[in-house]
Amino acid sequence: MGIFRNMSSRQKFFLILTILWMVVIFSFSARPGSVSEQDSGRVGLLIGEIFVPGFEDWSEAEQQAFAETVDHPVRKTAHASEYALLGILAAGACIENGRELRRRRTEIFIPWLTATVYAATDEFHQLFIPGRSGQVSDVLLDSAGALAGVLILAGVRFILRKNRRHKPLPESE
Repeated sequence: MGIFRNMSSRQKFFLILTILWMVVIFSFSARPGSVSEQDSGRVGLLIGEIFVPGFEDWSEAEQQAFAETVDHPVRKTAHASEYALLGILAAGACIENGRELRRRRTEIFIPWLTATVYAATDEFHQLFIPGRSGQVSDVLLDSAGALAGVLILAGVRFILRKNRRHKPLPESE
């Protein structure tokens, strides 16, 4: 395969991580709705235990009500976060060192597009899972998460490059 021959070992590493993360996302999406609800309910209870003083003294019904209250934000945060990581990994697979600005734009667009298309196929896949549904709003949220991840990586690279250029030379004796 010619495309892999032209990739650096770092890019190949990130490509493998990207594919593995896509498998993780797919496996979570393949779980029935009831299992997914239990997972987010456990996360809601954990959030209560960590961030709400005296949460352990609440009744079980009050704790469950809290978990249900934070369920929607928990799920949406999970969507955005898992796709932010996918965006970062995909960008890592696309980045070539020493390229001009035009190529850097491609290093942002291609990973974002890849993650967005994957989000759309993942939501389509969920249409066939009991208790799950495919939501256009989730594709938009996933796409925004992927863009955030790609831009975070681009920002980190920019700062690192800028610091390397402005690093003072060691004084000679």
